[in-house]
Amino acid sequence: MEKPEKIAFLGLGGMGAPMARHLLAAGHPLTVWNRTRSKAEPLAAAGATVADTPAEAVRGADLVVTMLADPAAVRVVADALLPALRPGVHWVDTSTVGPDTVRELAARLPEGVTLTDAPVMGSVDRAATGAMWVLAGGPRPGPVARLLDRLGQVTDCGPEPGSGAALKLVLINAAIGGVALVAEALRLGRGLGLPDDLVRTELARGPLAGAVARTFAEGSHFPVALAAKDVSLATAHSPDPLPLLEAVRAGLAARPDLAERDLSAIRP
Repeated sequence: MEKPEKIAFLGLGGMGAPMARHLLAAGHPLTVWNRTRSKAEPLAAAGATVADTPAEAVRGADLVVTMLADPAAVRVVADALLPALRPGVHWVDTSTVGPDTVRELAARLPEGVTLTDAPVMGSVDRAATGAMWVLAGGPRPGPVARLLDRLGQVTDCGPEPGSGAALKLVLINAAIGGVALVAEALRLGRGLGLPDDLVRTELARGPLAGAVARTFAEGSHFPVALAAKDVSLATAHSPDPLPLLEAVRAGLAARPDLAERDLSAIRP
């Protein structure tokens, strides 16, 4: 049997914590780091080692996994971990940061270090069971391929760094836009005097069925603030105008009261 790779996992938010716990349960020696240390303590109780800094976390690791909130957070952590990466280490970034940030990070890698962008689709329940949809771009050597297979079903997005990040923007914005459209349809129906249940049922019979299901999903946690960030990334990267997503971005930004709640909270 192959010896399990030593993994450093940085970022233990809503998605990172269940992903890290799943890898720990699979038998990987795991060192974790989070900006707020208290979020790492439950994993320590389950057998993980808690590091005080990103550099400490990655020393001795075979694989480094990051799951961070946005490009700014990834850059801050990169500043700390890049000098500590030894040749032969594979860095897998599962954050949603857009292709430009991935290419920027790839250009900063020390000699002998690889970077795979592998953002994921799926909520916390799928993260906990290794049932996510993994969008992999860039190199995928054996240890990385085995890691990604543990996280879920892998789509090969191409050999270029940033290709996984690009597809993630397409897919997540289709999902966010769909939820926003369902929310608008519900408001329209209510304004026309129709019962919410009737409108929801009939929308669910048509092409928006998936968006309706996500709009009313329970147990998911994709904060409105992160959805707004993802829409902003899409509109910033697109060479063509995206007027519908611009309207969605403005609508999400106008609801700071919902920032930490799941995206489904935008429905009436």
